[in-house]
Amino acid sequence: MPYALHAGTRLYWRADGDPALPPLVLGNSLGTDHCLWDPVMPRLADFFRVIRMDMRGHGASDAPDGEYTVELLAKDVLAVADAAGIERFDYCGISLGGMIGQWLGIHASHRLRRLVLCNTTGRADPAPQVARIATVREKGMPAVLDTVLGRFFTARFRARGTAHLHSVAQTLLSLEPVGYAGCCAAVRDHDLLAQLPRIAAPTTVVTGRHDLSTPPAMGEAIAAAIPGARLVELDCAHIPHSEDPPAFVELLMAALQPERAQGAPAEGAHVASGALPAGAAPVTGVAADADLLSQYQRGIARRKQALGEAYVNARTEHGHPITADFQRMMTRWAWHDVWTRPVFDDRTRRLVVLAITSALGRWEEFRLHLKAGLDRELSPTEMKELLTQAAIYAGVPAANTGLHIGVELLKEREAARAKE
Repeated sequence: MPYALHAGTRLYWRADGDPALPPLVLGNSLGTDHCLWDPVMPRLADFFRVIRMDMRGHGASDAPDGEYTVELLAKDVLAVADAAGIERFDYCGISLGGMIGQWLGIHASHRLRRLVLCNTTGRADPAPQVARIATVREKGMPAVLDTVLGRFFTARFRARGTAHLHSVAQTLLSLEPVGYAGCCAAVRDHDLLAQLPRIAAPTTVVTGRHDLSTPPAMGEAIAAAIPGARLVELDCAHIPHSEDPPAFVELLMAALQPERAQGAPAEGAHVASGALPAGAAPVTGVAADADLLSQYQRGIARRKQALGEAYVNARTEHGHPITADFQRMMTRWAWHDVWTRPVFDDRTRRLVVLAITSALGRWEEFRLHLKAGLDRELSPTEMKELLTQAAIYAGVPAANTGLHIGVELLKEREAARAKE
C-alpha cells in the first residue's frame, strides 16, 4: 500500500488513471474515506490521474489522539502530493475537504492549477462540533450515525438504500472515535473567511440546495470573497456527487477543463492542413477558423479512438471532394461536440447508439458501432442483453436482425484469430 509520512502519521493514498493525465487530488468530508468518491471514479479516471487519500483519523491512515487543525490536514495533502510525485494539481474538496482546499488556495497557491470547493464554509460554528466530540468520545461512532447520514443525504436518496449509502454508513461506524474527534476539532476551529481574497487559483464553489450542514449562504459567502469565483448550486444535500454523479461530473469537467490524453494536439503544436479530409481547403486566418480546426483535430482523434484509425482514415483521406465539408462538419459535431462530453463513458454511449440504430433500422451504422464496440469495450453478453431488450421495445424483427449481424461479426473475429 502507498503511504506518505507527515508529522509522525502514516497517510494512506492511492492513484487511479493514466499517469500521463493531469493530476486531480480529491479531499473527503469528515467521517468518510477515499471510497466516498467511488460513484464518480469511472469517469474522472478517464480524464485525470486521480489521487485519493484517507485523511488522518480515517480509513487506512493513522488516527493519533489529540486535536487536529485544518493547516495540519492541508499539509498532509501536500505530503501525499509529494509522495505521488506531483508538483501542481487540481484540487476538489467536500466539506472538511473544502476547508483544506481553502487553506491550500491561501497558503500553497503555487501548487494549485484550479480549485473546487464543495459544500463547505469559510467560518465554522464551533458549537455543533463541541457537542459531537463529546458524544463520540463518550458513546462511540454509532451515536452520531443517524445524524450524519441525515445531513449527508436527502431523505429521497436515503430511501433508495443504495449500496453506496450503506458503504458510507459502514465507513463511519468503523472509524476510531479519537481520529474522528480530532478532525471535528479542525472543523470547530476553522476560520479562513477573511483570508479568502488571497486565493488566486480559478475557483468554483458548489452548494447543495438541501444542505443543512453548510447551507447555500455559506458557499455564497465564499464565492463572494474569492476574486472571480464561480458559484454553482446542485439539487442535493451535503455530498453532491453521491446523489447525482452525472451532474457532479459535468460540473467538475466544466470547472477543471481537462482533456483526454488522446484527444487533442499538444498545447502550441502546429496542425498540418494535410490532416483535413481529402479535397477540403485548409482552414487558416482568423481565430474562429483556428478554433474550428482545433475542434476538428480533437474530433478526429476521438473518432479514431472510438471507431478505429483504419476506418476513419479510409473515410477522411480517400473520400470524394464533394463529401469533404460533410466529413469535417460531422467530425466536429458528432465527435468533438458529443462524443467528448464527460457524463457517459464509452460503453454507455455505445449502448445508446446501438439501441437507437437498431430501433430505427440504421443497420450500416449499427454494424459499424457494434464491431467497434466488440473490439473495445463491449462483450458478446452485453450485445445479447441489449438486443433482447430491443425485442420488447423496438420489435422482434429488429432484435433478430441485430443478433444476425452480431453473430456474423463474432464469426469474423473468430476466423481472424484462427489465422493469427
